[in-house]
Amino acid sequence: MSPSFSLVDALAVHDLQTYLGRAGRVEDGSVRLTAAGGVLAVYTAVLYPHGLLDQTPTVLGLRTFETDPAASFDAVVPTRSLLDRLGRADPAAIRLPLEVSTVTWAGISPPRGGWAQVGETDASLLTRMAADGIAAVARTIPEGTGEQLVWRVRGSVWGAPIEELYDVPAGIAFAADSLGFLGGEERVPVFEAGTWTRLSLTRGHVLVKRAAWSRHG
Repeated sequence: MSPSFSLVDALAVHDLQTYLGRAGRVEDGSVRLTAAGGVLAVYTAVLYPHGLLDQTPTVLGLRTFETDPAASFDAVVPTRSLLDRLGRADPAAIRLPLEVSTVTWAGISPPRGGWAQVGETDASLLTRMAADGIAAVARTIPEGTGEQLVWRVRGSVWGAPIEELYDVPAGIAFAADSLGFLGGEERVPVFEAGTWTRLSLTRGHVLVKRAAWSRHG
């Protein structure tokens, strides 16, 4: 039988649905859920490499929710299937869909602890970098472009370092924007743990695995 989890109320269910809906418009694939200690962590992939030569950075979104302290699992399930269940489920008993096992990005796990704050940035910088990158991708990719070239262009644009943000790839701004984490003026703390960087906004977290060439890599 598939694991199950609870959410505190219908508002939390709607919040999760909104998050997954935004993630699905970027990458209509799978979502990773982990539950431990009364916290449900929901990871979604915004960017990740498609093949060994793809230079696209791994950029993940993360939202956390209060859940049953007894819930304990680490599962990757189809986003659409989970959304379907959320639309019909009792918030106190949400059963996971059947797991999938072919999701490459889900095997690259950011650390749960050991994060240290290394600075902060401003949400306005992320908004500007996201808009600039989206415009650059639109200019570069002509209509009818093949899938491999699209990946190459996205990897080039979103893999470019943001000098004002510790050389973190610009994809971190794209993730924050596309997942709806940007919505106002706020200072955003920046954390690092190993080769990972995390931006913690009021509405959610964005994590990126830094490449070996980065300033802190």
